[in-house]
Amino acid sequence: MNNARSIWVTGAGNGLGLALVEGLLEQGHRVAASGRHGEALDALAARYGSQLLRLPWQLHEEHQAAQASQQICHAWCALDGLIINAGTSDYLADDVADSELFEAIVTDNQLAGEHCLAKALPLLAKGDSPQVMAVFNRYSALQLHAPTQAPAGWNNMPQWMREQRQALKAQGVELTVVGPQSLKTPVTPAQAIPEAWTPQNAAEELLRRWPQREPELVLEVLDLNGLWPLSHK
Repeated sequence: MNNARSIWVTGAGNGLGLALVEGLLEQGHRVAASGRHGEALDALAARYGSQLLRLPWQLHEEHQAAQASQQICHAWCALDGLIINAGTSDYLADDVADSELFEAIVTDNQLAGEHCLAKALPLLAKGDSPQVMAVFNRYSALQLHAPTQAPAGWNNMPQWMREQRQALKAQGVELTVVGPQSLKTPVTPAQAIPEAWTPQNAAEELLRRWPQREPELVLEVLDLNGLWPLSHK
């Protein structure tokens, strides 16, 4: 593939993240995958060989995000794309209480997103038409604090990501934020109706839209556990 790109996908062990990895590999791209170890990723590694780079996956820990970016640097020297699957439950502790589950999904994904973006940015700055896509679900897009106020970077991860847009653009990096429609700050006047997305057709649609480099995409999902399995227990 002459236009093969180097793309890092997080939350890649199952669900939507895994489907994105598989779709990118099928298109001939080089993929760095941060996801829990499992048979599905092992099978892709056996099938695609060096086209798939396996990376540390506990990215809410800064040192693991740093190790992942170092591996990418050693393998490819640059990065053309980063897909932050910010709905994953990969980072949940095994003993997290059910009452703390949603807050843990939000906070762990926020840490992972911040670490990955910071560590990937020097590599993206050297990439070819680099871009970032951050994908949120109804859980990870929650506004944890001051719910009566408008979303802001300190209390809402999608909004924090949007606030990085100008700095990214200054380095030539385009940003697409994907997530459920916000009632407070809708990104489209059209009504967004939840659909019965599967990991495969959601990944196919996101990868179809990826080259268009749109600032915002709405993804409303009926079965969140289908795209983002709760795998902490």
